[in-house]
Order: sequence, then structure tokens, then C-alpha cells
Amino acid sequence: MDFIKKPVPWYIGGLHFECTQCGDCCAGPEEGFIWLTKDEIEILAKHLGISGDQLRKKYLKRVGLRCSIKEDPKTKDCVFLTGPKGAKGCAIYNFRPMQCRNWPFWQSNLANEYTWNAIAMRCPGINRGKLYTFEEIEKLRKQKKWHDEPNK
Repeated sequence: MDFIKKPVPWYIGGLHFECTQCGDCCAGPEEGFIWLTKDEIEILAKHLGISGDQLRKKYLKRVGLRCSIKEDPKTKDCVFLTGPKGAKGCAIYNFRPMQCRNWPFWQSNLANEYTWNAIAMRCPGINRGKLYTFEEIEKLRKQKKWHDEPNK
């Protein structure tokens, strides 16, 4: 055979998503990891008016060789999630890491329809709003950098 057929992803027809800005994706109760690249650390530090080392000490935690944003020890909310329940927002929205920008199109969420719908029970924007085509989902899912792109 000259070719190998790849299985068709279950979301080939696209998926609906519209961020409601509820903050639930950034909130506990479970612990999670929001990974930052070296470039994202430097960009965020510059935005906050501090050094990369200061950012690491105050807002990031080391996990192996990588850095993740710290969470509130009690709620497990991202330390940059601000405001009361129902009116929460991201204090670094325009400078948020690529992982945040890719939500909810993470590989773990796209594993199968069951997983997607389980996540939808926690995220009110899933299965509502704009239809993202398969191509748009794949582009978002595979995107590694946001800071080189204009208009972001």
C-alpha cells in the first residue's frame, strides 16, 4: 500500500464554542497546570513591570523543567483570576499563555465525544455559539505561539 488511512476525528464536522467569560476554566476545584514558554514568561514579566525572575518567584511554580502559573492554595483558582464568582476575569487576558488561548481545544478535551461533553458540563460555552470548523480547531490546537501574530 502506498498510503495509510488516518482515522477520521470524531469532531470532523466542527464544534461549537463561545467563551462566556465565566472564569470556570481558570478555577478549581482541581489542581491544574498552565504551562508558559520562556518567551511568554518574558512578555508577561514585561507587561507586569517586573523581571522574569520576580515573575517566577511570585506567580509561577516549577514543575520538573517547566513553569506553570501558581494557583490559590485554597480554591485552586489561577492566581490571575480576579473578581467575585459570576464576574471573574483574567488579570493578564491580553498576555495569557497559549494554553489558555487554545481552550477548550486541548487534545485531552478532544479525545472523544464523551470527554468533550463531560467538559461541557463545567464550561457553559462549549456546544454553544460559533461553529469552529475542523480546520480551525486543528490550527488552534497545534498553534505554539501567539506573540508573533499580529492583531492578538
